[in-house]
Amino acid sequence: MPYSFAVTARSQAAPEAVFAALTHAATWPSWSPIDSADVEGGDPAARQQAGDTRVFRTGRNVSRERVVELVPDRRFVYDNLGGPFRSYRGTVELAPAAGGGTDITWSAAFEPRMPLSGAFWRWYLTRFVQGMADGLAAYAARAAK
Repeated sequence: MPYSFAVTARSQAAPEAVFAALTHAATWPSWSPIDSADVEGGDPAARQQAGDTRVFRTGRNVSRERVVELVPDRRFVYDNLGGPFRSYRGTVELAPAAGGGTDITWSAAFEPRMPLSGAFWRWYLTRFVQGMADGLAAYAARAAK
């Protein structure tokens, strides 16, 4: 059974500044709980492209995510490869906010490997990703100044 969630945040930065942070893996440790970021066969400081696989480390946990769709300044879509999920697709939508800045909607649809764990993962991921969205919003606003 598939599960989903969505969280929102608002950044004072323009969509292009928020998108720049999303598409440069090297920035993620600055605005999220992630300890380190790398790109398989690439440079984490360079702008990622669709097809790139990013490797994030948080403590002893390693997460691999493939970028599957980029719409400049609008959408960032990725698949989590492995971990506790049969499938996991995350989407970050950016929209100009009324009065300036950017509205961020970060959502995901996933199917856990372990039966009956979906409600837990939805609860956990909603809180974790809200922190990511808030961190992204604040980082982009600081970087844009």
